[in-house]
Parts: sequence; structure tokens; C-alpha cells
Amino acid sequence: MKPWIHLDTANVPGDKTQLKLMQRDDEFSIMLGTNELMNSRLSGSEEALATLSADRVGKRPQARVLIGGLGLGFTLRAAQACFGPDSELVVAELVPEIIAWARGPLTPVFGTCLDDPRVRIVNDDVGKLIAARKAAYDAILLDVDNGPDGVSREQNDKLYGLKSLRTSLDALCPGGVLAVWSAHPSEPFTKRLAAAGFSVEEVKVRARSGGRGARHVIWLGKKPG
Repeated sequence: MKPWIHLDTANVPGDKTQLKLMQRDDEFSIMLGTNELMNSRLSGSEEALATLSADRVGKRPQARVLIGGLGLGFTLRAAQACFGPDSELVVAELVPEIIAWARGPLTPVFGTCLDDPRVRIVNDDVGKLIAARKAAYDAILLDVDNGPDGVSREQNDKLYGLKSLRTSLDALCPGGVLAVWSAHPSEPFTKRLAAAGFSVEEVKVRARSGGRGARHVIWLGKKPG
């Protein structure tokens, strides 16, 4: 098997952690130390984050969707496919190098999806965008760190606390959906979502498309109305 090639390193703003972009043939990986955060061959659960949300939001005209974390773009591309031609897809990515990688070495993965006029990439903390406006989004999709029990940035915990979940509830339109991706289940997080005012659904999905690979978790919290 061919060895991995280290293409670039990114510092996480406000943290001491570093991300590494790796490549082996046509396979790409974003690593935190020896922990793999993302792999270009594992797209199933990231895509489900968008498709499950779209199913529950329904065919709303001019749907506005906020995606927390660009990653390898799987959630974005799934959202492009399942939300309408008049939708707005805002992607908040904290690490500027990840945005640069998407238009550089990761072009074989991203293709031309960032050229879609519905897409707006914002280099900022998704928590700031959530707190900035009320009743602004029909769906908020969070794939930040490894979920509520994050590994790469302690500040991510602020997204998943009770106070922040209530802020997310306020940022959604009536009937809107907060979807959260996680590598692992978390009963305390399920309870916090309910305590924040969401009706909660927990779905287990496979890492790979076609129902293979490790099981990941997606929480779908729906706002009343």
C-alpha cells in the first residue's frame, strides 16, 4: 500500500491544535494527530445530515440553510441536491486553510460545487452566525469537530450546551430543523436538545454510502410551529 503524503497543515484559530491534509492516490484525509476527522471515501453520514434535514423541513420556497463546517464538502453537495433552486446555502468554516484546500488540492473532491450561486462561504465561527439573527434559517446543519464530545477544539462544546441550543432554537424559523452529526451517541446531549425546546429524533447512519462502515449518529431537533 502506498504511503500517505502530507500536503499541508492548518492551525485551528483560538486553539493550539493543528489539522493535516493527507493524500494517498485519489484518497484524501484531514487528520488531527493520529485521529482521522474526515476521509474522502466516507461520505454517507455527512450526506445524510443534509438529506434527513431536507426530508423534515419539506419543500419550502427560498429555504435558508446554515451549514457549520465545510469539511470535504459532502454535506454541502447533498444540500445542493435536495434543497430547491431558490434556496440559500451558507457554509461557516472557521479554518481558512480548509476553504483554500477546497479550491486547491481538494478540487478533485469538490469539483465546481463552490461556484453554485446558491452557496456562500463564510470564514467565521458558526456559533456567531447562529446568534446573530432570530428566525433566520429553515435548517441548521452542524458537523463541527466530532459532535457534542469534540476532540479538536474545546470551544466546540459551547455549541452543544443548553444555552447555545436555545440560541439555535431562536435562530430557526417555526418548524425548522437543527441537525447535529456525531461519531458517537450521547444520552446527555439528547436530553439537552429536549430541554432546549426541540422535539428530538436520533438516527443512526452508516459512514459509507450504501449502508456500510461504522455507525454514526445524527440528531434532528425540530422547532415547534
